[in-house]
Amino acid sequence: MNKAKELRDMSDEQLELTLKEAADKLFRARVQAQTERLDAPSELKKNRRLIARVKTIQTQRQQAAAK
Repeated sequence: MNKAKELRDMSDEQLELTLKEAADKLFRARVQAQTERLDAPSELKKNRRLIARVKTIQTQRQQAAAK
């Protein structure tokens, strides 16, 4: 889906939007997992990893700006 290179090419605003969308998808998947059977359990893992990638890139950009 979103490779790290694609994420690095995004602007800060796009990254923030991607982070919010992934967090929302993860929340919905977790609720669905508790209330009914998930169609694709692998979506939980994909969304967690996407969130981690976005946060890592944001942290790297903050550290580069601080230097």
